Amino acid sequence: MSNDYIPTRDADFDPWFENLKNYVAAKTGGASPLWTHIPGEKVTALIAGYTDWHGAYEKTLAPHTGVDTEAKNAAKKRAVGFIRPFVKQYLRFLPVSNEDRKAMNIPNASESQSPVAVPKTSPRLSIDTGTRRRLIIYYKDEKSGRRGKPKGVHGMELRWAILEHPPVDTVELTRSSFDTNPPLTLEFEEHERGKRVYMCGAWQIDREGEQGPSGEIVEAIIP
Repeated sequence: MSNDYIPTRDADFDPWFENLKNYVAAKTGGASPLWTHIPGEKVTALIAGYTDWHGAYEKTLAPHTGVDTEAKNAAKKRAVGFIRPFVKQYLRFLPVSNEDRKAMNIPNASESQSPVAVPKTSPRLSIDTGTRRRLIIYYKDEKSGRRGKPKGVHGMELRWAILEHPPVDTVELTRSSFDTNPPLTLEFEEHERGKRVYMCGAWQIDREGEQGPSGEIVEAIIP
């Protein structure tokens, strides 16, 4: 199985995502769930992510506009950004078995080894606040003058949170977004304007989540 277990083609991604969503929902639902380690809100978010993606994807199966295509691409990027850390955090260990992972079409640990060394450097973030309710995050290696990720790095995980006070540790950055092709965009609601977002990034060398050190925590005000 390829390291990139998430299908690239939309027509393959849709049934793959639906199967993942249904499998997780079945294992975590009911009066006696088999998996109790996944928070209910995370399962709800996975289901909502599929609904968001599938609705946008369906609109492109009939005559559609460029706006529909952009919305579908954005929905897919949001979905993949949620799926990768979700798999890493909840589906890589017991009680999820190798048989479960095979049924969900995600690789086992033995299938996901990468020959690329873990980075010793971190992403340096720069934030564009010129668009209302949106933060656009550009990133580059702290030792490089070029935007983007270093050679051999799969992407960047951005950990972030809306907080009233600066965090003392990255553990307070409870939300996660993943990106392989900068910039990464965070969207917010109108009532969140003026609040402070704290964030940091870490390079991820493979598609299973092995990472380098976290970078400096930076802040931005939601425009």
